[in-house]
Amino acid sequence: MLDIYNHPMRLYADPSRVVVRPFHIAWQRNGSAPSRTERLVGEVLAMSAQETRAQLETVLKDFEARHWQTRRVFMTRYDEIETVLGLDGSTISDEKRQLIGAYFCHEYSYAAAALMNPSAVPHFDQTGMPDGSLRILMSLRAVGEGHISSVAFREGIITDENELVLAPEPPFATAADAIGEEDEAPEGEVTVFRHRDSTLSGTVIFPITQAQSKGLEDMRLVHFTHDDGTSEWLGTYTAYNGSMIQSELLRTRDFRAFDLVPMTGSAARNKGMGLFPRKVNGQYMMIGRQDGENLFLIKSDTLTHWDEGELLLKPVYPWELVQIGNCGPPIEIDQGWLLLTHGVGAMRKYAIGAVLLDKDDPSRVIGRTREPILAAANEDREGYVPNVVYSCGALRHGDRIFIPYGVADSSVAFAFVTIEALLAAM
Repeated sequence: MLDIYNHPMRLYADPSRVVVRPFHIAWQRNGSAPSRTERLVGEVLAMSAQETRAQLETVLKDFEARHWQTRRVFMTRYDEIETVLGLDGSTISDEKRQLIGAYFCHEYSYAAAALMNPSAVPHFDQTGMPDGSLRILMSLRAVGEGHISSVAFREGIITDENELVLAPEPPFATAADAIGEEDEAPEGEVTVFRHRDSTLSGTVIFPITQAQSKGLEDMRLVHFTHDDGTSEWLGTYTAYNGSMIQSELLRTRDFRAFDLVPMTGSAARNKGMGLFPRKVNGQYMMIGRQDGENLFLIKSDTLTHWDEGELLLKPVYPWELVQIGNCGPPIEIDQGWLLLTHGVGAMRKYAIGAVLLDKDDPSRVIGRTREPILAAANEDREGYVPNVVYSCGALRHGDRIFIPYGVADSSVAFAFVTIEALLAAM
């Protein structure tokens, strides 16, 4: 393998990272009888002031130290219930409103099972960065109770000396959430918002729609530049509902509001789509694996509709004979488009390689690594899914590539490699 620097830092699953989530029961009705929501609210309203205070104190004793502004969270949740039931909050005490809110919340450990499959892009705020340093942000796939995947974020700084420093996680995480009524999960496009007082490193995006109900998986972030010079951050990811998958697109310009947009077209029925960071020859382009085995170049006139593409790469070398896929969006370098790939070989062992595509005609393959640049080895083979290394997106910093990658679906590792070394290995 080529000379690659593996940074000693690792990120691991952490069951102590919990958030307060809405507990949805409004749609569980029993004929013409009061709904469970109405019954539950009625029970709290019937409590005496003394009993209400005692019950609320018990809840706060258990949870107030584990979450950020817990009382405000309960009040916000109450406001949503009030809207649904048409309550007159002016006649209800603060303690009763907080207790009602608490009954419609639950605690969720969003990264208890696994933390994996990161992607990295330049941070939207480069203020104060010295020469040789770049502020970055990463998306990570966090897996919690019920094997449900969500999107977490981490911010940090890398340097041209292979240094990496991550911003500390805040003590409390908060969920980005849609603003809407208490109802069944919506269909189609939805917008979620980061809490106004939450850092990005403390923000988690959970499934919202029915199509996403069992997970938001393997986001591939890219800093996309439009023809008019404006830019936004886009992320392709897999929405999973327990039986079906579809590709969707996250769109944001400020990491405060996030549009989660289903994509259409035959190619959007598959997972693992990596978007080029700009148009090429007047078209949007993706790298995808439409047949589960080979890589295709897909073109479109819009960002949200993708049909069949043209075959780009087939498995060739022993370490990738089972299948190949992309490890994130193509990276523009002077020599062309650098595409990191993953291959699956004997015993379902994953490895990461690289391909160079022509800058003006990405359907033309200029070079390809014969051997992996990263592969599961030694202690990195052990984990929730053994023998896997997998990245959802690297980035260029100066003369090198920074590669965050998942290890055995159990942790996240980091590597640096020079562009010169990568090209020499092709």
